[in-house]
Amino acid sequence: SDGTVRTFGSATFRGDLSAVDLVQPIVGMSLTESGDGYWLVASDGGVFAFGDATFHGSTGDIKLDKPIVGMATVPGGGGYWLVASDGGVFSFGAARFYGSMGGVRLKAPVVGIAPAPSGAGYWMVASDGGIFAFGSAPFHGSTGNLKLAAPIVSMVPSVTGRGYWFVASDGGVFNFGDASFLGSRGGRDNKGDVVSITETADGGGYWIVTESGISFPYGTAVDFVTSIV
Repeated sequence: SDGTVRTFGSATFRGDLSAVDLVQPIVGMSLTESGDGYWLVASDGGVFAFGDATFHGSTGDIKLDKPIVGMATVPGGGGYWLVASDGGVFSFGAARFYGSMGGVRLKAPVVGIAPAPSGAGYWMVASDGGIFAFGSAPFHGSTGNLKLAAPIVSMVPSVTGRGYWFVASDGGVFNFGDASFLGSRGGRDNKGDVVSITETADGGGYWIVTESGISFPYGTAVDFVTSIV
């Protein structure tokens, strides 16, 4: 959240904000298609680009109704979307606006956004697991009508876009469409809340990451750091 970036495996460090006095905490990160750069986004919508990531604009100078909670990039890296907790969407560069939940009374706040593989749409997920699909992003199901043990904190689509995974703060994983269930941390000691889930490039695995930086690999995901199992 202070903008520090740490790299593992073949990931290349291209800079961070650890020496910068940030106005608001970092809440999201997105990688360029080449893997040689990344963007960081703060809760006020300030965007910071590193490596071959190109700056396309931000909401850093706009008074937002609700804080930014995530970002998603267009395949190819020509633009990105920012999403606020009320479901408001802000598009920059080649990212087109396909709709939002801004102005709609939500049962739970939006916590994340993910791009459709074509770049012509996106999903938003709320903390109750409600899913909102726009453009070419298809709806595959949700946990919006289930009583969850812990709130949803992150989502990631399958490589085909015909499915997706949710992860809750207790590490519980929910799979929809062609996204296969490969394991979860639900009901286990995770040494802190889970904050994110990320898919492998081959689509055969995922990592679950906690707020303390511990990662748990499943399927084809490789353990680049020491994990608690």
